[in-house]
Amino acid sequence: MRQPSLCSREVSSSRKRWRTVFVNGVGMCGGCVEKEYPNRGNICLENGSFLLNFTGCAVCSKRDFMLITNKSLKEEDGEEIVTYDHLCKNCHHVIARHEYTFSIMDEFQEYTMLCLLCGKAEDTISILPDDPRQMTLLF
Repeated sequence: MRQPSLCSREVSSSRKRWRTVFVNGVGMCGGCVEKEYPNRGNICLENGSFLLNFTGCAVCSKRDFMLITNKSLKEEDGEEIVTYDHLCKNCHHVIARHEYTFSIMDEFQEYTMLCLLCGKAEDTISILPDDPRQMTLLF
């Protein structure tokens, strides 16, 4: 079994120092991730986990798959919001809260993602057969 890689947050006693970030009352752990809120460009995940950014659990020091819990879907003003928590499979430590949104504005579908583990991203896609942003002006 592969041991988690050492990083600058480790101390000589093999116990990680971590910083807890609270978002909407939920504690998220900066000690479990390589980079907090990495920029993911236009990759917006409605479900799943960005395991490449997971360095291992800051509590139990295991690097394993994660559980997805407390998943909810709600609609507000024409916007769908999916939220869930990433938990350590072994000790159930809360690693991050994931938020994904989808909405339609005018002729575009808009997606966003915000998660300490999975990162931040935005994407906009035209719902028309031909994307008006890709049209060239004809003179």
